Amino acid sequence: MIILAIDDERRALSTLTQAIESAVPDATVAGYSTAGEAIGFAKENKVDVAFLDIQMPEMNGLLLAMNLKEVDPKINIIFVTGHSQYAIDAMELHPSGYVMKPATKEKVECELENLRYPVVNESSKRMRVQTFGNFEVFVDGTPLKFVSARAKELFAYLIDRRGTSATPVEIAAVLWEDKPYDKSLRNQIQAAISEMMKTLKEHGLGEIINKSWNQISVDRTRISCDYYDMLDMVSSAVNAYCGEYMANYSWAEMTAAALSSKINM
Repeated sequence: MIILAIDDERRALSTLTQAIESAVPDATVAGYSTAGEAIGFAKENKVDVAFLDIQMPEMNGLLLAMNLKEVDPKINIIFVTGHSQYAIDAMELHPSGYVMKPATKEKVECELENLRYPVVNESSKRMRVQTFGNFEVFVDGTPLKFVSARAKELFAYLIDRRGTSATPVEIAAVLWEDKPYDKSLRNQIQAAISEMMKTLKEHGLGEIINKSWNQISVDRTRISCDYYDMLDMVSSAVNAYCGEYMANYSWAEMTAAALSSKINM
């Protein structure tokens, strides 16, 4: 978890960062005394929570919150102030929480337990998907071996769709290209789905796939993926991208082009 702490008063900032570090010892806490520094950090890192002092010179906490939400609409904003009269104005921005000074471990813990956008602990994600270069899947750090190449390609296609559902017709159009959508092809698709599910279930990861009548998708919240991190502009993923995306699949070329265009903007 990455947490921002911003207060223009050095003593108050020290108190706030210490309270956060006591509440979540494993978190990365970045403390700043100016709004500009905080915005710069948020642009380079995926910030989960920002504790903002409301009353600051140049750019107050309310305006800073709006700027941070432009960087990441799902950042959790928690306002910190010694003046309760700011509460109404602050609440209009739909923050995650509100802390009255002085900040304490207990106050911070209370707010973190009730975040508007819950933070998923990356270390709890057993699956890591590599899309830069060739497509590979790792479970608990070990390469995942699928029952068949087609089952692996199907999973790659679902990763590419980022949680959007795919129908058998859509799967056929991409993975089997110009083959007629007949009974034989429908059976091949169902076989690929069954093989993919068999591999995932053998590793206790069947819940990563969402299935409903005639539709299938991945639950991207359960997966650590360089592609998803890049779309969220996580600096490590952006820097790792060298122009190749799922290079072993020709149908992934459109996404590769879109990612290269995003980098060059």
